[in-house]
Amino acid sequence: MDVTTNGQVSFWFADIGGLPPRRAPLPGDLAVDVCIIGAGFTGLWSAYYLKQLAPSLSIAVLERDFAGFGASGRNGGWCSGEFGWSRGKYLQGGSRAGVIALERQLRDSVAEILRVCSAEAIAADIVKTDCLTFARNPAQLQRLRDTLAEERAWEIGPDRVELLDAAAAAARIRVPGVLGALVTHGVARVQPAKLVRGLAAAVERLGVTIYEDTCVTGLAPGRVTTARGTVRAPRILRATEGFTHGIPGQEREWLPLNSAMVVTEPLPAALWEEIGWTGAELFGDAAHAYCYAQRTREGRIAMGGRGVPYRFASRTDRNGQTQAATIAKLTEILYRMLPQVRGLRLDHAWCGVLGVPRDWCATVGLDPATGIGWAGGYVGLGVSTANLAGRTLADLVLGRDTDRTGLPWVNRHPRKWEPEPLRWLGVHGMYQLYALADRQEAAGGDPRTSPLARLANRLTGR
Repeated sequence: MDVTTNGQVSFWFADIGGLPPRRAPLPGDLAVDVCIIGAGFTGLWSAYYLKQLAPSLSIAVLERDFAGFGASGRNGGWCSGEFGWSRGKYLQGGSRAGVIALERQLRDSVAEILRVCSAEAIAADIVKTDCLTFARNPAQLQRLRDTLAEERAWEIGPDRVELLDAAAAAARIRVPGVLGALVTHGVARVQPAKLVRGLAAAVERLGVTIYEDTCVTGLAPGRVTTARGTVRAPRILRATEGFTHGIPGQEREWLPLNSAMVVTEPLPAALWEEIGWTGAELFGDAAHAYCYAQRTREGRIAMGGRGVPYRFASRTDRNGQTQAATIAKLTEILYRMLPQVRGLRLDHAWCGVLGVPRDWCATVGLDPATGIGWAGGYVGLGVSTANLAGRTLADLVLGRDTDRTGLPWVNRHPRKWEPEPLRWLGVHGMYQLYALADRQEAAGGDPRTSPLARLANRLTGR
């Protein structure tokens, strides 16, 4: 299906009038207290909380393109506070109490982002709401039941999630063939470009300087080299997430996994009434190759999912442009979940990358010997997780002993990804297996998860 615009970073920037004017690049050699690489959510939240705690610090943020160019300005706008990683992996070397504390902090990050948006007058279309995950076959429904049971077994917030039956689920949004839906309370919908640009402006008001069009070419203790000069700093934070592979020496640290989105033209009121989607709920499904969607401020549907999951040798897209086959796949998912919208125009399609560690679990940390810190590997959950990461990095930089610095994701070092072509074969094999598993589950009535999906998880350590 044709779209009006393909690429140009994302629809979210088109929604605010187009790509922003560039800030000045690094003018030459510089010395600061803290140098942050990457002007996305992680880097900007880190700068924000550092300035809140220590206003006298001199901080420089280096950005290859412009603030929000990466995943922070391209995501689905799910501010979920979600713990989407294996609790068992965090238990290795940690404790049950530590995992619970991490999850509670993640969930509290939604309220913290809302607080900062209010305090800094960031108009990011942010609305507190629910997330609805729909099941359309018995295996998907059983996974939702298992998720509910696990949430309650961990006793982190048993009232945060509830399972709706088919009738109650259809009453929220009329998805055909729905068998049930898991409702997660306490999440928020956001316009991500507005949030990241508003946050960038807020840190500048605090005295942080953001240098754009400044590509980092080397990283060493106390020194960041760029094509425009060298920045010396006793503390350096790497906040590059899905673009980490582009820093020399970090090529196999995190895999840049591709995700893509399409957005419709605004829906008329009668069509919204027909769909029954009357609020700002986030919307997804329980498939292995899952989709995620939101109803935007002006009444569009923004739908995302996996396109080409990974490009050989960790290559990334060109300015968000995505393939025709990916657009067709997302259109198929949109029509399958919401057939009422057939015939609507697609106004924009785009893609971007997110960072995936080898164990699929996010990390944050700082090496006191080198002064180099990092955060990322959010596996698609970065809108809210980056906020907690920024607060944690600020504590680590300042040497503060807080309830964040002892959490089990701090200073974890999963092994690196395999060299090519093994990682390309592994990731593409995983998604082929997921696609086969989804078709197998849709065709049958077995409530058990397809063994193909379990094989895919083992194959890649997910």
